This record gives sequence, C-alpha cells and structure tokens, in this order.
Amino acid sequence: MSKTFSFRRFGMSFYFILLMLPIYWMVSMSVQPNEDILGSFQWFPSNFTLDNYRTIFTDSSWYSGYINSIQYTLMNTVFSLTVALPAAYAFSRYSFAGDNQLFFWLLTNRMAPPAVFLLPMFTLFQSFGILDTTLAVALAHMLFNVPLSVWILEGFISGIPRSIDETAAIDGYSFPRFFIRVLIPLIKSGIGVAAFFCFMFSWVELLFARTLTAAEAKPIAVTMTRTVGASGVDWGLLTAAGSLTLIPGVIVIWFVRKHIATGFALGRV
Repeated sequence: MSKTFSFRRFGMSFYFILLMLPIYWMVSMSVQPNEDILGSFQWFPSNFTLDNYRTIFTDSSWYSGYINSIQYTLMNTVFSLTVALPAAYAFSRYSFAGDNQLFFWLLTNRMAPPAVFLLPMFTLFQSFGILDTTLAVALAHMLFNVPLSVWILEGFISGIPRSIDETAAIDGYSFPRFFIRVLIPLIKSGIGVAAFFCFMFSWVELLFARTLTAAEAKPIAVTMTRTVGASGVDWGLLTAAGSLTLIPGVIVIWFVRKHIATGFALGRV
C-alpha cells in the first residue's frame, strides 16, 4: 500500500511540474529584458526587472484592454445566463412540436465555425451603430455561449423532481417567485458551471473580439497580437500581459471549482 501511495504521489508531482513548467517559463520571461530572453538559456532571471509590468499599468492602450475584456466578458456571462435559464427550463419541463429539433439546432450553432457568423454580425452591428463597443462583443459571444448554457442547465433542471414545481404552485408561489426563490438555489451548481464556460470562452475568444472592435473597445487579446514591431516581438511585454491574463481565469476557477466537480459528476461537463 505504501509503495502504491508513493508511486501515486510521485506521478502527481511529476504531472504538476509538467503542468506548471510553461506557466513558470512565461512568468520568468516577463521579468527579464528582451536582451536576456533572446540571449543564452537560463532557468532563473539574472537581470530581474518589472519594466514590462510597469508598461502595462501605465500605458492606457494596455490596461484599457483588460478593462474592456472584463466588461464584455461579464456582460456576456450575465446575458447568456439570463436567456439560457428560462430556455433550459422550457426544454426540461415542456414538450412541444419540434422541441428536439430546436434543441439540436441550438447545439449546431455552438459547433459551427465562428467565421460563418462574422460578416452577418458585422453588418448587423454596424447598422445599429454599436461597432467598436464592448456590447457588440458581448452580444456576439452569446451566439455560442447560450446554446452551451442551455445544454448544461437543462441537465441540471431535469434532475429536479417535477413535484417541487407542483408543491410550489400549491403553496401559492407565482412562477417568477418560484423560479428565483426555489429553482435557482437548487441548480446553483449548474449556474456556476455554465458561468465558468461562458466566462472562459468570452475571455479567450479572438476572432469576434478583433473584428468587432477597432480602438475604443479593443480587448487585451487583440492588444497582445500587436506586440510585433520593426525590431521583432517584444517577448517581455507579451509574456507579462499573458501572465496577467491568467489571473481572472484562476479567480473564476477558484470560486466555481466545487460546481465544476458537481457538473462532472452529473455528466454535463
């Protein structure tokens, strides 16, 4: 037993080291000048510097990118869940003509290449005058996050007995009150899982974010692609920005880690 336990500990430790090595390398590069990065190989920075991070926090083109990304990511998460919750309840509780086909159509939107919808959305948002706004990116990402959220939430709602709906109606609960006071607390794990996937997709998505924004609402993912100058790639600045983009994801995972485990247990993740 002790040998098996030791082997498992060794295996997990080795896996953790391999997992963290790219992250360590990126953080290590972010605190070095470009001359050292492009010079000789070294495990630890010999000329430690915070100039790359100082540039990000003092240059408006950089820190505004983080603000824009957080804005449209949060908006998209709220919008997607607001639309997906009643839709998932309808698919779970009611049968109507074409319900299976409609559910499948939602999932095909999630599986379709984003480039298919790029031109129609660009034209639509341009006609409404919301190009180069965080709202445009948030609405565009709903096309992919709403179907996934509906699929996840429908599985959680289907796990709630219908008798709870009937009991709440007998007790005099109106549907909005039942939905907010009873159903949502029962499926908070599903909401956490759906919110996690909405946030992460919107945070790392590049095609829509780059096409629907120009200057005012430019997100950090787009800003990071413009670190190439006449002298080459500014690796220190690029890796510093990459290190900072990990922080929101780590925070979100920390808060929804238990909900994600529940989602795996229920087979919807």
